[in-house]
Amino acid sequence: MSVLVVGLNHKAAPLALLERVALTGDALEKLLHDVYRSDDIAGALVLSTCNRVEVYAEIGKFHGAVAAICELLSRHSHVPQAELTKYLYVHYEDRAIQHLLAVACGLDSMVVGESQILGQFRQALRIAREQDTLGRTLSALGSLALRTGKRAQSQTRVGQAGASLVSVGLRTAARHLHPDSGLPLSLAGLEVLVVGAGAMSGLAVAQASRAGASRLVVANRTRQRAERLASSAGGRAADISELADLLAAADLVVTCTGAAGHVITDDMVQTALAARSGRGEPLVLLDLAMPRDVDPGVASRGGVVVVDLDTLAGSAEADLWPGEADVDEVRRIMTEELAVYRSANRAATVSPTVVALRAKAARVVEAELARLAGRLENLDARSAAEVAKSMRRVTDKLLHDPTVRVKELAGAPGAETYEDALRVLFDLDPATVQAVAQADAQLAGWPQAMNSEEDSR
Repeated sequence: MSVLVVGLNHKAAPLALLERVALTGDALEKLLHDVYRSDDIAGALVLSTCNRVEVYAEIGKFHGAVAAICELLSRHSHVPQAELTKYLYVHYEDRAIQHLLAVACGLDSMVVGESQILGQFRQALRIAREQDTLGRTLSALGSLALRTGKRAQSQTRVGQAGASLVSVGLRTAARHLHPDSGLPLSLAGLEVLVVGAGAMSGLAVAQASRAGASRLVVANRTRQRAERLASSAGGRAADISELADLLAAADLVVTCTGAAGHVITDDMVQTALAARSGRGEPLVLLDLAMPRDVDPGVASRGGVVVVDLDTLAGSAEADLWPGEADVDEVRRIMTEELAVYRSANRAATVSPTVVALRAKAARVVEAELARLAGRLENLDARSAAEVAKSMRRVTDKLLHDPTVRVKELAGAPGAETYEDALRVLFDLDPATVQAVAQADAQLAGWPQAMNSEEDSR
């Protein structure tokens, strides 16, 4: 099976289109299942975040799979195919794997080096496993991506230099309230309202608390989750129904709910502005949601500043981006991990041939021992055992070098030629080799088995 990725991101498509294509919850699972059930597709995974929607697939035929995925993305997002396809990118085989690693390491993110994408990819893997759409190849590549991303974060400075989307967003928003704000981020004297209680909201609460916000309020549809998050930073929880009053009191609002419609409407903001009459500073709304939480019409009102993903895509926060040397080091790790993966993959394709060779040798030895026992009826049991041991030892020694060497050569160009030569020289039955390969796959428990790489996080 070959690997394919079809998708669009903040580099390829405008935010308004990404907002229409982004899928979550049941909608994402429906797309996942429809892709998996398509002809020529044997495994599927969908990664949908605030700045990308990508379908990864194990495929048999390239053109059929690409056409099916494009049609399904259009159908599920309700975006006409003619409008959607001009923004889509397609990567295949090695380029698809390289793209996946770049995504997992944060090199393809809006904020280069951000680490949130690793958790988002882990969640996409988990959903694909739970929905039983993750094939053997994608599962192995998922482990590779997680391992490579972890190395990039722990072994380089990219994780330190590459700020998260939340930190860049807070810094950009804070400058509208404290124009002379430098590093580190300071929210001293400001009331911060966080709308939502998910992972992004948790980061916003933690960073706002560290930045010295004078008051923190968390509003969420589920009061219990709001209370849990607010208590972690000494803040106050509120109901989402109080939003209009909360907007009036806040200096900075951070929202990332994942809701289907606008959570902060133009009417809410108009009411809040009337209650804020006389305040000199603007109401700053940091919208990190996809689709957007804030009604786009709000941005045209006086006394309001909206910072959204479009704003951040053109942010000049260059001091928060990793340096070229850090990025080069991450790319070196990607190259190293990819080489190990390819070598192991090639070795795995050779293993069934090696197993079949040793099985044939064992059958030859057993047949010769049986023939010898028939001809030497007076051979005592001890002598017979020594003869059998010697014959097996000779066979092992003769097979050792060629089997070790063919595994070593599996990682080199032309590996298929070496494997073919082994089958021809020893007259191995291709059906036997195939049977061994199928048994290996069944023993591995694909795709249901949870991978140890993910379990070890």
